[in-house]
Amino acid sequence: MPYLVAADCPTQPAGERLRALLARAGILRMPGAHNGMAALQARAAGFDALYLSGAAMTASMGLPDLGIITVEEVAFFIRQLARSSGLPVLVDGDTGYGEALNVMHMVRVFEDAGAAAVHIEDQLLPKKCGHLNHKKLADARDMAAKIAAAVTARRHLYIVARTDAAASEGLGGAIARAQLYLEAGADAIFPEALSTAAMFQEFAQRMPQGVPLLANMTEFGCTPFFTAAEFEAMGYRMVIWPVSSLRVANRAQAQLYAALARDGGTHGMVGQMQTRAELYATIGLPDYEALDASIVASVTPELAAR
Repeated sequence: MPYLVAADCPTQPAGERLRALLARAGILRMPGAHNGMAALQARAAGFDALYLSGAAMTASMGLPDLGIITVEEVAFFIRQLARSSGLPVLVDGDTGYGEALNVMHMVRVFEDAGAAAVHIEDQLLPKKCGHLNHKKLADARDMAAKIAAAVTARRHLYIVARTDAAASEGLGGAIARAQLYLEAGADAIFPEALSTAAMFQEFAQRMPQGVPLLANMTEFGCTPFFTAAEFEAMGYRMVIWPVSSLRVANRAQAQLYAALARDGGTHGMVGQMQTRAELYATIGLPDYEALDASIVASVTPELAAR
């Protein structure tokens, strides 16, 4: 049913629902969803939680992932995913959009928009995709202060600390930073851009027992292809595929525009399109129409007895 119906809205805060998912056995799979339609399709495929990538947001806006979008722009995407799917959403919070007070503002805005969790990374602006070279790292103590600020500001938001230190400080440096971030109050750790199974395994083994770890299975990056089951076996509780949906959608759109320019029409692409019926079924148009009809049906008042 449409999210407009209060009885169909989740009663628990999103962060609490994410914690309940993490309390279950097995690894939590969170595919990236770059808009509300992708969120609906992911839910239809059976996923219980979603990931909102900064790279996917900026690319969908025609911008590079350099930390140049604002908190309010991200909140627009969060609302799309949370409202359309009703699923808990882990959001890419980049570097926190500033220092401690800015991080606290981000937490408040993201919670109000419907986010379940946020991850904050220990890079300096202009930040880069974690799988690119020459990233500039923040002082570990400054990053820990941001984590502490986020924990102070949150009501229910699940706080994930991401470290990009493995490439420049080695695995030992990334582990030392992660331990400091846990002491500052982080709920989970995200070691970015690990490049071998051995690195993933060693990182997990050197974390305190019970600390949830998040793995990033992005394509065209430093990390070899691993399945969710393989990450689970290496000691990880969450896995994301951040930009996969956008990559597939972008390739399909490029093919459409090329065909339209070549053929002067879309007739050659119809077989690759979502049909009108499929679109309406996915967004629940009949449910909205039925809801509208049930509310605005004309009522003929009875005349009062004279």
